Amino acid sequence: MYRFRKQRGVNLGSWFVLERWIADGPFRAARAPAQSDLDIASGPDAKSILEHHWDTWITDQDWVWLAGHGINTVRIPIGYYHVCGADPSVLRGTDFVDLGQVFAGAWSRITNALATAHQHGIGVLFDLHAAPGKQNGDAHSGTSNKPTFFKHQKNMTHAIHCLSAFVAHMTEFARTHNPPLPNLVGVELLNEPQPVSHNDALQKWYRDAFQALRAIDPELPLYISDSWMTDQYAGFVKSARTPFLVLDHHLYRCFTSGDIVTPAAEHARRLRDRNDGTPSMFSRVARDLAGAGASLVVGEWSAALNPGSLHGPSDEQAEKHAYVQAQLQLYEEHCAGWFFWTYKKGGGRDTGWSFRDAVNAGVFPGQFRRTLQRFPTDIGADMERARSAASAQHASYWDKHPGHYEHWRFDEGYATGWEDAVRFASWRPTQFAEELGFRGPWVKCRAAEHAATKGGSNVWEYEHGFLQGCKAAYDNMYGSSGA
Repeated sequence: MYRFRKQRGVNLGSWFVLERWIADGPFRAARAPAQSDLDIASGPDAKSILEHHWDTWITDQDWVWLAGHGINTVRIPIGYYHVCGADPSVLRGTDFVDLGQVFAGAWSRITNALATAHQHGIGVLFDLHAAPGKQNGDAHSGTSNKPTFFKHQKNMTHAIHCLSAFVAHMTEFARTHNPPLPNLVGVELLNEPQPVSHNDALQKWYRDAFQALRAIDPELPLYISDSWMTDQYAGFVKSARTPFLVLDHHLYRCFTSGDIVTPAAEHARRLRDRNDGTPSMFSRVARDLAGAGASLVVGEWSAALNPGSLHGPSDEQAEKHAYVQAQLQLYEEHCAGWFFWTYKKGGGRDTGWSFRDAVNAGVFPGQFRRTLQRFPTDIGADMERARSAASAQHASYWDKHPGHYEHWRFDEGYATGWEDAVRFASWRPTQFAEELGFRGPWVKCRAAEHAATKGGSNVWEYEHGFLQGCKAAYDNMYGSSGA
C-alpha cells in the first residue's frame, strides 16, 4: 500500500547531503570553498559537526508535524559515502576513501529515519543525490570538484556497487525490523544526472543498474531522473521492460532568463492551460508511462519565483499561492506523487523554498488533501449501478468494430478497480484518505493476476474496466470529477 498510494511529499533536504544555502551551520569550519559534504568532512571536528546536525535537523517533532499536515511520503537525499557504516567498500577508490570514520555513523541515522517514518505512517523514498565522481556540476553532488561520473567508467561501475550495497542492507533492515517496515517506497538511482553527450552511456548505466538491483529485490520500485528530457526518458522507460519504474521530473520556474521576465501570474496561467507545453507534456507522458506499467512523479518543485517574476504585484504571497495551486492541480491530475523542495530551511523565513514557512504563511494551502464526502462502506450499491452503465457504454462502442471481445473482463476489471479504490481510502483511517496513485504498475499487477486464473486474451478490456472503475469510485467518494 505504501508503494502504490498517491505520494504527497516533501524532500528532507540538507539532512544528509548538505547544502549551504539551506543549512549554513555545518559549513562554518569546512575547508574552502566550503560548499559540499567533502569540504565539511575535510575540516576540523567533522565527525562531531555532522553527527550533531544529523541528530538535530530532523527530530520526532518534525515527523509529527509532517504527518499532521497531510504529508505521507518523504524523499531523503543521501550520498554513496553515507552507506559506509553498512559496507565500507563503498568508499574504495573515491574522494571519500579516508573518511570512513567521519561518515560511519550516518547509516544508523538513515535506517532510523525509515523506522521513525513508519511510526507516523510516512513512506520513504531514498535518493542517491551524490554518486562517485559526481553526476552533475553542483556541490550537492557531494564535492566541490568537477564532475567525472561520465568521464571514467570506474565511477559508473562503482555507483552500481554502492546502490547494490544500499538496497541489500536497507531491504534487510526493513525485513528484519520488529515490526517489519513496509514503508520503503523505492530508491532513486541518480539525482539530476547531466549526461550532456553521454546520454547513451546513462541509459546503458540505468539498464545495468536495473539488472543488478532487481537481482537483489525484484519488487522494489526504481526511480530514475529524466534529466529534463522527459519524452525521451519516458520512451526509454517503456523500452526497458522492467517492472515498477518511475520517472522523476523536477520543475522550477526561477532559474532561466525566460523565467525571470515572466510574471508570476503568467507562470501560473501556463501551468493551468492544458494546451501549453508543460501540461501537454505531463498528460502525454503520464498516459504513455501508465500504459507501460510505469508512473510519473515530480521529485522536486517549490513556490520559489525569481524577484523579476514578482515585480509589480501588490500581494506577493497571493501570487505565490496561485502559483502553488496551479502546480498542485497539474501534479494531482497527472502524477503518482510529488515532493516539495524542501521541508525546511535555516537563515530566516523563506516561503518559496521552505514547506513549513509556506504552509504557515498560507502560500501552500493548508487543506491540500481532499476530504471524503461519502464513507467507502456506504457505496456498494452505487458500484453496481455505475458498472452497469459503464459496461453498456463499453460494449456499445466496441461492438461497432469487428473483432473478438470478452466484455465480461471489463466488468470484472471495473469491480476490482472500484474495490481497490475503496480499499486505499479505508486503509489506515486518519483525517486524510489515501488514494491509489501508481495506477500503471498496480493495474498491471491486477491484470496479471486476472490472466493467471482467467486466461490472457483481451486483458486490455480488464485494464480498461479497472481504470474506469477506480476513477468512478473516487468520483463517488469525493463527490467530484477528478481523482
